[in-house]
Amino acid sequence: MRFTNTLLVALRALRRNKMRSVLTALGIIIGIGAVITIVSMGNGAKARVEAQVAALGQNIITVYPGSFSSGGMRGGFGSSATLTVEDAEAIAAEIEDIDGVSPEVRDRNQVLANGLNWNTSVNGESPDYPYIKNWPIVQGAMFSDQDVKSLAKVCVIGKTVVDQLFPNEDPIGQTLRIRNLPFRVVGVLDVKGFSLFGSDQDDVVIIPYTSHMRRVSRRANISSILVQGASPEKLDVVKQRIEDLLTQRRRGREPDFTVRTQEEIAQTATETSKTMTLLLGGIAVVSLIVGGIGVMNIMLVSVTERTREIGIRLAIGAHGRDVLTQFLIEAVLLSVLGGVLGILCGVGASEFASAYFGMPTLVSPGSIVAAVGFSTAIGVFFGFYPARKAAQLDPIEALRYE
Repeated sequence: MRFTNTLLVALRALRRNKMRSVLTALGIIIGIGAVITIVSMGNGAKARVEAQVAALGQNIITVYPGSFSSGGMRGGFGSSATLTVEDAEAIAAEIEDIDGVSPEVRDRNQVLANGLNWNTSVNGESPDYPYIKNWPIVQGAMFSDQDVKSLAKVCVIGKTVVDQLFPNEDPIGQTLRIRNLPFRVVGVLDVKGFSLFGSDQDDVVIIPYTSHMRRVSRRANISSILVQGASPEKLDVVKQRIEDLLTQRRRGREPDFTVRTQEEIAQTATETSKTMTLLLGGIAVVSLIVGGIGVMNIMLVSVTERTREIGIRLAIGAHGRDVLTQFLIEAVLLSVLGGVLGILCGVGASEFASAYFGMPTLVSPGSIVAAVGFSTAIGVFFGFYPARKAAQLDPIEALRYE
Protein backbone atom coordinates (compact mmCIF):
# COMPACT_ATOMS: atom_id res chain seq x y z
CA MET A 1 0.00 0.00 0.00
CA ARG A 2 2.87 2.38 0.84
CA PHE A 3 4.30 1.90 -2.69
CA THR A 4 0.89 2.72 -4.21
CA ASN A 5 0.67 5.94 -2.22
CA THR A 6 4.22 6.86 -3.25
CA LEU A 7 3.33 6.19 -6.89
CA LEU A 8 0.27 8.44 -6.66
CA VAL A 9 2.32 11.24 -5.08
CA ALA A 10 4.88 10.94 -7.89
CA LEU A 11 2.14 11.09 -10.53
CA ARG A 12 0.62 14.19 -8.93
CA ALA A 13 4.03 15.86 -8.86
CA LEU A 14 4.55 15.21 -12.57
CA ARG A 15 1.01 16.36 -13.37
CA ARG A 16 1.57 19.69 -11.61
CA ASN A 17 4.27 20.53 -14.19
CA LYS A 18 2.88 18.96 -17.36
CA MET A 19 4.84 21.04 -19.84
CA ARG A 20 8.12 20.57 -18.00
CA SER A 21 7.51 16.82 -17.78
CA VAL A 22 6.82 16.58 -21.53
CA LEU A 23 9.89 18.66 -22.43
CA THR A 24 12.01 16.54 -20.09
CA ALA A 25 10.77 13.35 -21.76
CA LEU A 26 11.35 14.82 -25.23
CA GLY A 27 15.02 13.86 -25.26
CA ILE A 28 14.09 10.23 -24.48
CA ILE A 29 11.32 10.32 -27.11
CA ILE A 30 13.69 11.53 -29.82
CA GLY A 31 16.43 9.09 -28.83
CA ILE A 32 14.18 6.01 -28.66
CA GLY A 33 12.35 7.01 -31.84
CA ALA A 34 15.65 7.42 -33.67
CA VAL A 35 16.94 4.06 -32.43
CA ILE A 36 13.74 2.23 -33.47
CA THR A 37 13.72 3.90 -36.91
CA ILE A 38 17.40 3.29 -37.61
CA VAL A 39 17.32 -0.33 -36.44
CA SER A 40 14.17 -1.03 -38.47
CA MET A 41 15.78 0.46 -41.58
CA GLY A 42 18.91 -1.58 -41.00
CA ASN A 43 16.88 -4.75 -40.51
CA GLY A 44 14.83 -3.98 -43.61
CA ALA A 45 17.94 -3.42 -45.73
CA LYS A 46 19.46 -6.64 -44.42
CA ALA A 47 16.25 -8.57 -45.12
CA ARG A 48 16.10 -7.19 -48.67
CA VAL A 49 19.72 -8.16 -49.36
CA GLU A 50 19.15 -11.63 -47.93
CA ALA A 51 16.02 -12.04 -50.08
CA GLN A 52 17.91 -10.92 -53.19
CA VAL A 53 20.78 -13.27 -52.42
CA ALA A 54 18.31 -16.11 -51.85
CA ALA A 55 16.71 -15.27 -55.20
CA LEU A 56 20.10 -15.80 -56.83
CA GLY A 57 19.98 -19.41 -55.66
CA GLN A 58 20.57 -21.47 -52.54
CA ASN A 59 23.77 -23.28 -51.51
CA ILE A 60 25.77 -21.79 -54.39
CA ILE A 61 29.54 -21.88 -54.51
CA THR A 62 31.22 -19.70 -57.15
CA VAL A 63 34.76 -20.19 -58.40
CA TYR A 64 36.30 -16.98 -59.75
CA PRO A 65 39.56 -16.59 -61.67
CA GLY A 66 42.39 -14.48 -60.34
CA SER A 67 45.20 -14.43 -57.76
CA PHE A 68 47.89 -15.10 -60.35
CA SER A 69 51.66 -14.59 -60.21
CA SER A 70 53.83 -14.61 -63.30
CA GLY A 71 57.22 -13.06 -64.08
CA GLY A 72 57.15 -10.85 -61.02
CA MET A 73 53.61 -9.66 -61.82
CA ARG A 74 50.86 -10.47 -59.36
CA GLY A 75 47.10 -9.98 -59.51
CA GLY A 76 44.04 -10.64 -57.41
CA PHE A 77 40.39 -11.52 -57.92
CA GLY A 78 39.26 -11.44 -61.58
CA SER A 79 42.60 -10.15 -62.86
CA SER A 80 43.27 -13.09 -65.16
CA ALA A 81 41.17 -15.66 -67.08
CA THR A 82 42.60 -18.85 -65.63
CA LEU A 83 39.67 -21.24 -65.31
CA THR A 84 38.98 -23.91 -67.92
CA VAL A 85 36.10 -26.16 -68.91
CA GLU A 86 38.24 -29.08 -67.70
CA ASP A 87 38.25 -27.52 -64.19
CA ALA A 88 34.43 -27.49 -64.19
CA GLU A 89 34.26 -31.05 -65.54
CA ALA A 90 36.68 -32.22 -62.82
CA ILE A 91 34.52 -30.62 -60.13
CA ALA A 92 31.39 -32.31 -61.55
CA ALA A 93 33.12 -35.70 -61.75
CA GLU A 94 35.14 -35.80 -58.52
CA ILE A 95 33.40 -33.67 -55.87
CA GLU A 96 30.69 -35.27 -53.75
CA ASP A 97 27.61 -33.57 -52.30
CA ILE A 98 26.93 -31.30 -55.28
CA ASP A 99 23.79 -31.19 -57.41
CA GLY A 100 24.90 -29.18 -60.42
CA VAL A 101 27.81 -27.41 -62.14
CA SER A 102 27.74 -24.67 -64.76
CA PRO A 103 30.85 -23.23 -66.46
CA GLU A 104 30.12 -19.55 -67.13
CA VAL A 105 31.21 -17.33 -70.01
CA ARG A 106 29.98 -13.75 -69.67
CA ASP A 107 30.03 -11.02 -72.30
CA ARG A 108 27.98 -8.13 -73.68
CA ASN A 109 26.87 -8.06 -77.29
CA GLN A 110 24.48 -6.33 -79.62
CA VAL A 111 21.64 -8.71 -80.50
CA LEU A 112 19.13 -8.31 -83.32
CA ALA A 113 15.62 -9.64 -84.05
CA ASN A 114 12.54 -8.41 -85.93
CA GLY A 115 14.49 -5.42 -87.24
CA LEU A 116 15.23 -4.31 -83.67
CA ASN A 117 18.55 -4.36 -81.82
CA TRP A 118 19.49 -4.38 -78.14
CA ASN A 119 22.76 -4.43 -76.20
CA THR A 120 22.55 -7.12 -73.54
CA SER A 121 24.48 -9.67 -71.49
CA VAL A 122 25.17 -12.84 -73.43
CA ASN A 123 26.11 -15.61 -71.01
CA GLY A 124 27.30 -19.11 -71.80
CA GLU A 125 25.97 -21.66 -69.30
CA SER A 126 25.20 -25.33 -68.85
CA PRO A 127 21.68 -26.84 -68.69
CA ASP A 128 22.00 -26.85 -64.85
CA TYR A 129 21.97 -23.04 -64.76
CA PRO A 130 18.22 -22.44 -64.06
CA TYR A 131 18.28 -25.02 -61.25
CA ILE A 132 21.44 -23.59 -59.68
CA LYS A 133 20.15 -20.01 -59.83
CA ASN A 134 16.62 -20.94 -58.75
CA TRP A 135 15.34 -19.32 -61.94
CA PRO A 136 12.28 -21.04 -63.49
CA ILE A 137 11.61 -21.06 -67.22
CA VAL A 138 8.05 -19.86 -67.83
CA GLN A 139 7.90 -20.49 -71.58
CA GLY A 140 9.55 -23.23 -73.59
CA ALA A 141 12.41 -25.17 -72.00
CA MET A 142 16.12 -25.03 -71.20
CA PHE A 143 18.55 -26.29 -73.84
CA SER A 144 19.91 -29.80 -73.31
CA ASP A 145 23.28 -31.48 -72.74
CA GLN A 146 23.16 -32.54 -76.38
CA ASP A 147 22.88 -28.88 -77.39
CA VAL A 148 26.02 -28.18 -75.36
CA LYS A 149 27.93 -31.05 -77.00
CA SER A 150 26.86 -30.07 -80.51
CA LEU A 151 27.53 -26.34 -80.07
CA ALA A 152 23.87 -25.73 -80.93
CA LYS A 153 22.72 -22.23 -81.79
CA VAL A 154 19.88 -22.06 -79.30
CA CYS A 155 19.17 -19.59 -76.50
CA VAL A 156 17.01 -18.81 -73.49
CA ILE A 157 16.19 -15.13 -72.91
CA GLY A 158 15.09 -12.88 -70.05
CA LYS A 159 11.91 -10.78 -69.87
CA THR A 160 13.69 -7.50 -70.69
CA VAL A 161 15.06 -8.95 -73.94
CA VAL A 162 11.56 -10.23 -74.79
CA ASP A 163 10.11 -6.75 -74.27
CA GLN A 164 12.80 -5.08 -76.37
CA LEU A 165 13.01 -7.51 -79.31
CA PHE A 166 9.71 -9.40 -79.33
CA PRO A 167 7.05 -6.92 -78.12
CA ASN A 168 3.51 -8.28 -78.14
CA GLU A 169 4.48 -11.62 -79.68
CA ASP A 170 5.59 -15.10 -78.67
CA PRO A 171 9.42 -15.34 -78.86
CA ILE A 172 9.57 -19.16 -78.74
CA GLY A 173 10.92 -20.52 -82.01
CA GLN A 174 11.96 -17.13 -83.34
CA THR A 175 15.49 -16.22 -84.37
CA LEU A 176 17.81 -13.88 -82.51
CA ARG A 177 21.14 -12.92 -84.05
CA ILE A 178 24.34 -12.62 -82.00
CA ARG A 179 27.34 -11.35 -83.96
CA ASN A 180 25.34 -12.16 -87.08
CA LEU A 181 24.90 -15.78 -85.97
CA PRO A 182 21.28 -16.97 -85.82
CA PHE A 183 20.20 -18.45 -82.48
CA ARG A 184 16.77 -20.01 -82.03
CA VAL A 185 14.86 -18.98 -78.90
CA VAL A 186 13.82 -22.13 -77.00
CA GLY A 187 12.84 -20.68 -73.62
CA VAL A 188 11.96 -17.55 -71.61
CA LEU A 189 13.13 -17.06 -68.01
CA ASP A 190 10.81 -15.92 -65.23
CA VAL A 191 10.97 -12.28 -64.14
CA LYS A 192 13.81 -11.81 -61.63
CA GLY A 193 14.12 -8.02 -61.26
CA PHE A 194 17.18 -6.06 -60.23
CA SER A 195 20.08 -7.62 -58.38
CA LEU A 196 21.46 -6.31 -55.08
CA PHE A 197 24.16 -4.55 -57.16
CA GLY A 198 21.52 -2.66 -59.17
CA SER A 199 21.78 -4.54 -62.50
CA ASP A 200 18.77 -5.82 -64.43
CA GLN A 201 18.90 -9.62 -64.14
CA ASP A 202 16.21 -10.03 -66.81
CA ASP A 203 18.39 -8.30 -69.41
CA VAL A 204 20.19 -11.47 -70.47
CA VAL A 205 20.55 -14.06 -73.20
CA ILE A 206 21.67 -17.55 -72.12
CA ILE A 207 23.35 -19.83 -74.68
CA PRO A 208 25.34 -23.09 -74.31
CA TYR A 209 28.79 -22.27 -72.97
CA THR A 210 30.41 -24.27 -75.77
CA SER A 211 28.57 -22.22 -78.38
CA HIS A 212 29.71 -19.04 -76.66
CA MET A 213 33.36 -20.14 -76.52
CA ARG A 214 33.60 -21.58 -80.04
CA ARG A 215 31.15 -19.46 -82.03
CA VAL A 216 30.63 -16.10 -80.29
CA SER A 217 33.58 -15.04 -78.13
CA ARG A 218 36.16 -17.54 -79.46
CA ARG A 219 37.94 -17.84 -76.13
CA ALA A 220 39.68 -20.74 -74.44
CA ASN A 221 38.90 -19.92 -70.81
CA ILE A 222 35.69 -19.46 -68.87
CA SER A 223 34.67 -16.53 -66.66
CA SER A 224 33.66 -18.51 -63.57
CA ILE A 225 32.17 -21.79 -62.35
CA LEU A 226 28.85 -22.10 -60.55
CA VAL A 227 28.43 -25.08 -58.22
CA GLN A 228 25.19 -26.11 -56.49
CA GLY A 229 25.82 -27.68 -53.09
CA ALA A 230 23.57 -30.53 -51.98
CA SER A 231 22.89 -29.00 -48.54
CA PRO A 232 23.86 -25.90 -46.54
CA GLU A 233 25.42 -28.06 -43.81
CA LYS A 234 28.07 -29.41 -46.20
CA LEU A 235 28.75 -26.17 -48.07
CA ASP A 236 32.03 -25.39 -46.28
CA VAL A 237 33.23 -28.97 -46.80
CA VAL A 238 32.40 -28.83 -50.51
CA LYS A 239 34.14 -25.47 -50.80
CA GLN A 240 37.31 -26.91 -49.25
CA ARG A 241 37.17 -29.95 -51.55
CA ILE A 242 36.90 -27.68 -54.60
CA GLU A 243 39.88 -25.63 -53.45
CA ASP A 244 41.92 -28.80 -52.86
CA LEU A 245 40.97 -30.25 -56.25
CA LEU A 246 41.81 -27.11 -58.22
CA THR A 247 45.05 -26.65 -56.29
CA GLN A 248 45.98 -30.23 -57.13
CA ARG A 249 45.20 -29.63 -60.81
CA ARG A 250 47.65 -26.67 -60.78
CA ARG A 251 50.45 -29.15 -59.95
CA GLY A 252 52.20 -27.01 -57.36
CA ARG A 253 51.64 -23.65 -59.06
CA GLU A 254 50.33 -20.77 -56.99
CA PRO A 255 46.49 -20.89 -56.85
CA ASP A 256 44.96 -18.72 -59.58
CA PHE A 257 41.35 -18.90 -58.40
CA THR A 258 39.06 -17.72 -55.62
CA VAL A 259 36.20 -19.78 -54.17
CA ARG A 260 33.26 -18.02 -52.50
CA THR A 261 29.99 -19.27 -51.03
CA GLN A 262 26.68 -17.45 -51.34
CA GLU A 263 26.75 -16.75 -47.59
CA GLU A 264 30.10 -14.96 -47.91
CA ILE A 265 28.72 -12.87 -50.78
CA ALA A 266 25.67 -11.97 -48.68
CA GLN A 267 27.86 -10.96 -45.73
CA THR A 268 29.92 -8.71 -48.00
CA ALA A 269 26.77 -7.15 -49.43
CA THR A 270 25.30 -6.41 -45.99
CA GLU A 271 28.54 -5.12 -44.45
CA THR A 272 28.01 -1.52 -45.60
CA SER A 273 24.43 -1.30 -44.36
CA LYS A 274 25.48 -2.90 -41.06
CA THR A 275 28.25 -0.32 -40.60
CA MET A 276 25.88 2.57 -41.33
CA THR A 277 23.26 1.14 -38.95
CA LEU A 278 25.83 0.90 -36.15
CA LEU A 279 27.10 4.42 -36.83
CA LEU A 280 23.64 6.03 -36.86
CA GLY A 281 22.55 3.85 -33.94
CA GLY A 282 25.53 5.16 -31.96
CA ILE A 283 24.42 8.74 -32.65
CA ALA A 284 20.90 7.86 -31.49
CA VAL A 285 22.28 6.32 -28.26
CA VAL A 286 24.19 9.55 -27.62
CA SER A 287 20.91 11.45 -27.90
CA LEU A 288 19.42 9.03 -25.37
CA ILE A 289 22.23 9.77 -22.95
CA VAL A 290 21.67 13.49 -23.46
CA GLY A 291 17.98 12.89 -22.72
CA GLY A 292 18.95 11.06 -19.53
CA ILE A 293 21.08 13.99 -18.45
CA GLY A 294 18.03 16.19 -19.03
CA VAL A 295 16.01 13.94 -16.73
CA MET A 296 18.69 14.24 -14.03
CA ASN A 297 18.82 18.01 -14.40
CA ILE A 298 15.06 18.44 -14.06
CA MET A 299 14.91 16.08 -11.10
CA LEU A 300 17.62 18.10 -9.34
CA VAL A 301 15.60 21.25 -9.98
CA SER A 302 12.52 19.48 -8.65
CA VAL A 303 14.36 18.48 -5.45
CA THR A 304 15.41 22.11 -4.91
CA GLU A 305 11.87 23.44 -5.54
CA ARG A 306 10.28 20.90 -3.19
CA THR A 307 12.79 21.07 -0.34
CA ARG A 308 10.19 22.30 2.17
CA GLU A 309 7.74 19.59 1.04
CA ILE A 310 10.45 16.96 1.57
CA GLY A 311 11.23 18.43 5.00
CA ILE A 312 7.55 18.24 6.04
CA ARG A 313 7.28 14.61 4.91
CA LEU A 314 10.41 13.66 6.79
CA ALA A 315 9.28 15.59 9.89
CA ILE A 316 5.92 13.79 10.13
CA GLY A 317 7.49 10.34 9.94
CA ALA A 318 8.39 9.53 6.33
CA HIS A 319 11.56 7.55 5.90
CA GLY A 320 14.42 8.51 3.63
CA ARG A 321 13.74 5.46 1.47
CA ASP A 322 10.17 6.71 0.90
CA VAL A 323 11.46 10.01 -0.45
CA LEU A 324 14.09 8.21 -2.51
CA THR A 325 11.43 5.89 -3.95
CA GLN A 326 9.14 8.80 -4.80
CA PHE A 327 11.76 10.73 -6.78
CA LEU A 328 13.13 7.58 -8.38
CA ILE A 329 9.60 6.66 -9.53
CA GLU A 330 9.18 10.15 -11.01
CA ALA A 331 12.40 9.77 -12.99
CA VAL A 332 11.49 6.27 -14.19
CA LEU A 333 7.97 7.39 -15.14
CA LEU A 334 9.41 10.24 -17.22
CA SER A 335 11.81 7.87 -18.97
CA VAL A 336 9.25 5.12 -19.57
CA LEU A 337 6.73 7.67 -20.85
CA GLY A 338 9.40 8.98 -23.21
CA GLY A 339 10.27 5.40 -24.21
CA VAL A 340 6.67 4.47 -25.06
CA LEU A 341 6.09 7.67 -27.05
CA GLY A 342 9.50 7.18 -28.70
CA ILE A 343 8.52 3.66 -29.78
CA LEU A 344 5.29 4.97 -31.30
CA CYS A 345 7.22 7.72 -33.11
CA GLY A 346 9.87 5.23 -34.30
CA VAL A 347 7.31 2.74 -35.64
CA GLY A 348 5.38 5.58 -37.27
CA ALA A 349 8.54 6.99 -38.88
CA SER A 350 9.47 3.53 -40.15
CA GLU A 351 6.04 3.03 -41.71
CA PHE A 352 6.18 6.51 -43.24
CA ALA A 353 9.62 5.86 -44.76
CA SER A 354 8.41 2.55 -46.17
CA ALA A 355 5.14 3.93 -47.58
CA TYR A 356 6.34 7.24 -49.05
CA PHE A 357 10.02 6.66 -49.84
CA GLY A 358 9.99 2.95 -50.64
CA MET A 359 12.66 2.23 -48.04
CA PRO A 360 12.68 -1.34 -46.69
CA THR A 361 11.91 -1.35 -42.96
CA LEU A 362 11.44 -4.18 -40.48
CA VAL A 363 10.51 -3.37 -36.87
CA SER A 364 11.58 -6.27 -34.69
CA PRO A 365 9.96 -7.02 -31.29
CA GLY A 366 13.47 -7.31 -29.85
CA SER A 367 14.26 -3.67 -30.63
CA ILE A 368 11.02 -2.55 -28.92
CA VAL A 369 11.76 -4.59 -25.80
CA ALA A 370 15.33 -3.26 -25.77
CA ALA A 371 14.03 0.32 -26.13
CA VAL A 372 11.69 -0.06 -23.14
CA GLY A 373 14.44 -1.66 -21.05
CA PHE A 374 16.96 1.01 -22.03
CA SER A 375 14.61 3.89 -21.23
CA THR A 376 13.83 2.35 -17.83
CA ALA A 377 17.54 1.92 -17.14
CA ILE A 378 18.12 5.58 -18.04
CA GLY A 379 15.43 6.62 -15.55
CA VAL A 380 16.99 4.55 -12.78
CA PHE A 381 20.58 5.57 -13.57
CA PHE A 382 20.03 9.30 -14.02
CA GLY A 383 17.27 9.55 -11.42
CA PHE A 384 19.11 7.84 -8.57
CA TYR A 385 21.42 10.75 -7.68
CA PRO A 386 18.65 13.38 -7.37
CA ALA A 387 16.48 10.88 -5.45
CA ARG A 388 19.34 10.05 -3.09
CA LYS A 389 20.03 13.75 -2.56
CA ALA A 390 16.37 14.30 -1.67
CA ALA A 391 16.38 11.34 0.73
CA GLN A 392 19.47 12.63 2.58
CA LEU A 393 18.07 16.10 3.27
CA ASP A 394 18.05 17.10 6.93
CA PRO A 395 14.39 17.70 7.95
CA ILE A 396 15.19 20.79 10.07
CA GLU A 397 17.32 22.42 7.34
CA ALA A 398 14.67 21.51 4.75
CA LEU A 399 11.92 23.20 6.79
CA ARG A 400 14.03 26.39 7.10
CA TYR A 401 14.58 26.48 3.29
CA GLU A 402 12.99 29.47 1.53
